[in-house]
Amino acid sequence: MLTKRVIPCLDVADGRIVKGVKFQGLRDAGDPAERAWLYEAQGADEIVILDVSATPEARAHGLDVVDRVRQGLSIPLTVGGGVRRIEDAAAFLDAGADKVSMNTAAVADPALVEAVATRFGSQCAVVAIDAAWREGRFEVLIKGGREGTGRDAVAWAQDVAALGCGEVLLTSWDRDGTREGYDLELTRAVARASQLPVIASGGAANARHLAEAFAAGADAVLAASIFHDDETTVGAIKDELADLGVAVRR
Repeated sequence: MLTKRVIPCLDVADGRIVKGVKFQGLRDAGDPAERAWLYEAQGADEIVILDVSATPEARAHGLDVVDRVRQGLSIPLTVGGGVRRIEDAAAFLDAGADKVSMNTAAVADPALVEAVATRFGSQCAVVAIDAAWREGRFEVLIKGGREGTGRDAVAWAQDVAALGCGEVLLTSWDRDGTREGYDLELTRAVARASQLPVIASGGAANARHLAEAFAAGADAVLAASIFHDDETTVGAIKDELADLGVAVRR
């Protein structure tokens, strides 16, 4: 049986971890390198770093952060934010990332997804889909959740699968930072339609929420606040998941 992955997410702005609610009201949550190393020691399966200000500010991701995190990290690292060209993806990988996450640029130029998958392999090509429930469907959001696209999130997940994407990082804008649990309907719909591994994100407060996301079809779960605020540890969450019957690496 394949084990389910628990992945702490580090949203970064100006070299610091930030956390908010529905992508707004960001507050400082620590140093990304120190936190990444701590989470690995606690049993994290992977780390995701997303520069949440790179795309809105039309600048590149801070590669120095990636390099510094990688110096003390041995588990897989996914990095996103500010990827506009295949050269940006190459720079991430050269700095120590194992996977590259694309969102706004992928919507603007879907050929970018295919190019990254072709050059570096599908396992490196992650498409981040930020979605919100609007007018009877899940709409894709871009630019850090600031803009709607009119694009259906479930259909977009199918499109990126056809382009060679290896994984979808799926964030519910409606649940982000709310601690009300993952959007299970969204998770289920994207997992079924795309047939891709799905990382569920947005709304985790406890191990039961993570278990619900796995039951809805997620292959991995992203969590931030519960770890950044030291309410629990990755290891403790995994112990609780195991007690709930979820297969995790311990």
